[in-house]
Amino acid sequence: MFPPSLLVRRARQDAGLTQLQLAERMNTTQSVIARLESPRSNPRIDTLIRAIAATGHQIHLDIRPKSQLDETMIAANLRMDPLLRLRAFESAYASVRDLVLKVRTP
Repeated sequence: MFPPSLLVRRARQDAGLTQLQLAERMNTTQSVIARLESPRSNPRIDTLIRAIAATGHQIHLDIRPKSQLDETMIAANLRMDPLLRLRAFESAYASVRDLVLKVRTP
């Protein structure tokens, strides 16, 4: 998912518009567009839709069930050095293998 600021900037740039040109299409000022493209922007959905529409694009929103994956754990693993990540995987694999062997043993 992209932050709103990046969506607006990419749509504007893909349309070949300057901030001033987009502002004119939205009947606002260039500084308002600059704020929309600021990483800290948090526009209302209707403002975001209007800005994207002014670039000749559409935005589609939908609701989906939240993923059951622990994305924080995935991100932490991806930040690890590849060799350390491999060693952690080997250790986890060995633990699961040992557990399976214990369960199978009568």
